Amino acid sequence: MTSMRIASGLGLLLGLGLAAGQAQALEGDAERGQQAAGACVACHQADGMGMNNPQGESWPRLAGLPAEYIAKQLHDIKEGRRESATMMAFANMLDDQQIADVAVYYAEMEPWPELPTAYRAADPTDEAEWLADRGDWAEGKMIPACSQCHGPNGQGVGATFPPLAGQHAGYIVSQLEAWRDGKRHNDPNDLMVGIAERLDEEQVAMIADYYATLPERIAERETRAQEEDGQ
Repeated sequence: MTSMRIASGLGLLLGLGLAAGQAQALEGDAERGQQAAGACVACHQADGMGMNNPQGESWPRLAGLPAEYIAKQLHDIKEGRRESATMMAFANMLDDQQIADVAVYYAEMEPWPELPTAYRAADPTDEAEWLADRGDWAEGKMIPACSQCHGPNGQGVGATFPPLAGQHAGYIVSQLEAWRDGKRHNDPNDLMVGIAERLDEEQVAMIADYYATLPERIAERETRAQEEDGQ
C-alpha cells in the first residue's frame, strides 16, 4: 500500500513537472502572431502604434512593448485581474499559445524609442518633469517619482513596469483612472492603486502629456544643445 502511494505521488509530481515544463517551454512565434492579431488591427493599427482619441477611447501603442508584459496583460484580462470591456472579447478568443504568439509579434514590430538614461537633474520650474523625476512629497500626497519604477525618462523596467515615454496621453489617463476606480488591480503590491488615488486631475493630465510627448521634447532639447555648441 505504501509503495502504491509513493508511486502515485511520484506520478502526480512527474505530471505536474511535465505540465510546468510545457508551460515554461511555450514560446511565441511572430508569424503565427501576425495571423492571430488580425482582429487587433482595427484599434491598435496595422503598425501597432495605436491611436490617441481625445474625444473617446485611446488605444495604446503595442509595438515594441516587452512580450512578457503584453502576454501578462492579456492573461490578466481573461482572468479578471484587469477590466477592459473592449479587450475582454478579443482576449477570450486567444488561447495560451496564441497569446504568446501575439505578444512576440508586437514586441518585435518596432523598437520603443531609446531615450537617454544618464541622470539629469529635474527642472524645478517644470511641474511635469519634477513630478515624473522627483515625485510630490507634500503633506497628504506622498507620491513617488514615476522614474523610480518606470526607469529614467520612462524607458520601462523589465516585464513589470512598461515604458511610458511615447505612449498615448489618452491611454495613460485612462489607465490611471482605472487604477483609481478599481478596474485595474494587476500590479505588484497594488503600487499603482495607491499612487493613482493620490494624484489629482491636473497631475494625471500633466504626467500623461509629459510622457506622451517626451521623445519629441528630448529630441528638441538635444537639437538646441547641438546648435548652441556649434555657435
